[in-house]
Amino acid sequence: MEKFTWNNAKTMTRYTEKDIDSLSFSSRLDIQTRTTWGAPIIWEGMFDPYIYDAIHKNLRSSVALTVFAVGRYLDAYLWTFLNSSEHHFMLGLPVKYYVFTDMPEKLPNIKLAPQRTMKVIHVERHSRWQDISMMRMKSIADIIESDIRQHCTHVFCFDVDQVFTGRFGSEALGDSVALLHAHFYRLPVKRFTYDHNPKSKAYMETGDFYYHAAVFGGSWESVKAMTEACYQSIMEDKENKVEALWHDESHLNKYLWLHKPSKVLSPEYCWDTSIGSPSEIRVKRLLWAPKKYGELRVP
Repeated sequence: MEKFTWNNAKTMTRYTEKDIDSLSFSSRLDIQTRTTWGAPIIWEGMFDPYIYDAIHKNLRSSVALTVFAVGRYLDAYLWTFLNSSEHHFMLGLPVKYYVFTDMPEKLPNIKLAPQRTMKVIHVERHSRWQDISMMRMKSIADIIESDIRQHCTHVFCFDVDQVFTGRFGSEALGDSVALLHAHFYRLPVKRFTYDHNPKSKAYMETGDFYYHAAVFGGSWESVKAMTEACYQSIMEDKENKVEALWHDESHLNKYLWLHKPSKVLSPEYCWDTSIGSPSEIRVKRLLWAPKKYGELRVP
């Protein structure tokens, strides 16, 4: 592990990755660990979790977790998602869950650890699952403005149909954080499923990586800017009677191509077991839950 230096730690009041970065890039020669613009790609073996946790506790970092559980998704996934989060997500840091649902009365009973709280936000259930997915961008931006910015330094946004199975900790925090999609991280750019329709605001001829919209995050300022921009692009497409190929994920990829993330998470942070277990995936921190689209998605 490369030596970690931290100057004037007790006087630091603002998170800066340059000051707290203790990553050992040379420890993972089997996989890409930096982007072309210098952002780290986080893999198991590159970081000391105790260093990161100590730094963020001293900096008083706190994390908002947003998740949407609408329609049948609430019964099918929410309890497992929240319960597993209590065992693996940002342990030791203050965490506030923001659960968006159309059925607050059906919220499962979850015993929260100290320093962890929950806020439930009632949202409209749209007639199409595509609209539920896309409109979450506005809901996230709105709750950051009205609530999160007063309580949390960072925000992470998750799909509900996932299960935490390993540490998803402070090493994942950054100003702007994107996740490599498990199905595309080894493929050439030409095989990425960007939106190639020039009429869409999500249109991309090429890019750097293909990011998964099931997990994204960063400082509250960066996530607010990200979600507002994606929502604006989605609404412009609606006005032009266009829908991006992969909905909000297409718009998120376009945004992150134009505004490079400061940290990229490896597919360890959201893995699909149907792919198998390639040697570079040493830890599976978050797993796709079994998909039951035919049963769960509204028409």
